Amino acid sequence: MALELIWSENALDDLKAIATYIEKDSLHYAKAVVSTFFEKTDILIDFPLLGRVVPEYNEPTIRELFIYSYRLIYQVDSTHISILTVIHGKRLI
Repeated sequence: MALELIWSENALDDLKAIATYIEKDSLHYAKAVVSTFFEKTDILIDFPLLGRVVPEYNEPTIRELFIYSYRLIYQVDSTHISILTVIHGKRLI
């Protein structure tokens, strides 16, 4: 059974903020970046453990994917994958 992928409001807000920032220079690139985030997260449905364990938490269910210079942090359980947040790689959690 495939896991359900759920984006938190916080993660969607993060993605909107990233798109708004990039859009100042290029609407085309902003759309491409957002599309890449959704494409990469769709892969998690089949490979939920693809990302590495987030070192700050050292909890096997909290993982991250690096997309461009951003960390997409998600949590896996037996029924779904929750996208928790998207932060710039240089920011602290």
